Amino acid sequence: MADLKVNLCGIELKNPIIMASGTFGFGREYGEIYDVNSLGGISSKGLTFEKRDGNNGLRVYETPSGMMNSVGLENPGVKGFIKNELPSFSKLDTCRIVNLGGGCEDDYVEGARLLNDKDFDIVELNISCPNVKHGGMAFGIKSEVAREVVRAVRKATSKPLIVKLSPNAEDIVEMARVCEEEGADGVSLVNTFKALAIDVENRRPVFENITAGLSGPAIKPIALRMVYEVSKAVKIPVIGMGGIMSARDVIEFIMAGAACVQIGTANFVNPTIGKEIIDELNYYMDSRGIKSLDEIRGII
Repeated sequence: MADLKVNLCGIELKNPIIMASGTFGFGREYGEIYDVNSLGGISSKGLTFEKRDGNNGLRVYETPSGMMNSVGLENPGVKGFIKNELPSFSKLDTCRIVNLGGGCEDDYVEGARLLNDKDFDIVELNISCPNVKHGGMAFGIKSEVAREVVRAVRKATSKPLIVKLSPNAEDIVEMARVCEEEGADGVSLVNTFKALAIDVENRRPVFENITAGLSGPAIKPIALRMVYEVSKAVKIPVIGMGGIMSARDVIEFIMAGAACVQIGTANFVNPTIGKEIIDELNYYMDSRGIKSLDEIRGII
């Protein structure tokens, strides 16, 4: 069989398939359906320093070739995660990634400090969160704002640090370079696109927050382009995501330069998609004589 192993920030993954934050919880529910330890990794539900109840109203809306969500980072908070979720999360036999968000720099830093000595592998910093002290613009829009929070979190944690980039950034390539300069060990991209859905019968937006995040196959060609551009501009590993539904999609992201990938929306369509894609990936590589992912990584 082909060698699917990937080295990510000094950690060996069984394969390049990581479940994306916000689509897989903390792995417990999906673990009742299949062996999640067969995955390369799991990125936890996004955590904030304080517990959040999330947004009101409709939270998920289907679109052509995708979906929109306005969950609002509902989560138990960092302390709630440590107390109630980490004991089982830490026992998983796969790469355990904790996704950390925040409304201000202090939230990120305090969260990172609380998590620093805990039993998991990687911190994934979600800079798509609104910066509540600066008018609500996401940290991940302007490179110099992102620089400040990445620098601060880098000082607060000794764990490998991956920064999750927003496709809504003014310049996503520059954003990735800034993260690398400030000590990030990798970047993951892309998060959801800012989008709008309208209820024409009731003449109002579908979501109470008006806009929401678009994900799924509809965004894949744009996400693929961004992963390609970023991977050519930085030396740190790039984790690709955006509309991956099959092993062929995975191969595309690897060829574009991704070290590994994250799968999100597909989990809602098919709860066993992770296992199925790993099997498909083995077959695809074996049938074409590809012995390892290094043979095809970044060849575009």
